[in-house]
Amino acid sequence: MSIRPIRVVGDPVLRTTCDPVRTITDGTRGLVRDLMDTVDDDGRAGVAANQIGVSLRAFSWNLEDHGIGCILNPVIVELSDELQDDDEGCLSVPGLFFPRTRSAYARCVGIDVDGQEIELAGEGITARLIQHEVAHLDGELYIDGLERSVKKKALRQIRETL
Repeated sequence: MSIRPIRVVGDPVLRTTCDPVRTITDGTRGLVRDLMDTVDDDGRAGVAANQIGVSLRAFSWNLEDHGIGCILNPVIVELSDELQDDDEGCLSVPGLFFPRTRSAYARCVGIDVDGQEIELAGEGITARLIQHEVAHLDGELYIDGLERSVKKKALRQIRETL
């Protein structure tokens, strides 16, 4: 079991677009185990590979409706036009939560550690998680999409607390 430390805002790996997983190796399997071990903690819904310092397209989840899992090379293939507004937080921006608009439904596809196609889809927290984690893999943080006035406040709080 390997719970990896979470990288926080300011670490350049969080702003790097992650590379696709091209071949499933022992290293890939180790990354998946680490992602699943790291997300398996109270209060954690998802962990992207770059949050543990690995610049590969993979994320894990820990959701009541979906259990614990991991997806490699996730691609969002469907987003609803209907939106949800809720406070959102991030392990890489610890202790701070801000209102963030996201699609109410999201569906992504990718592969599992055996190379088989898998899908993660849902509404509410599942939709929010998919969009949040895929954005991480694109080098984005949730604060990037905040409304302008909220983003200004968020950046000030980040400077003051980190």
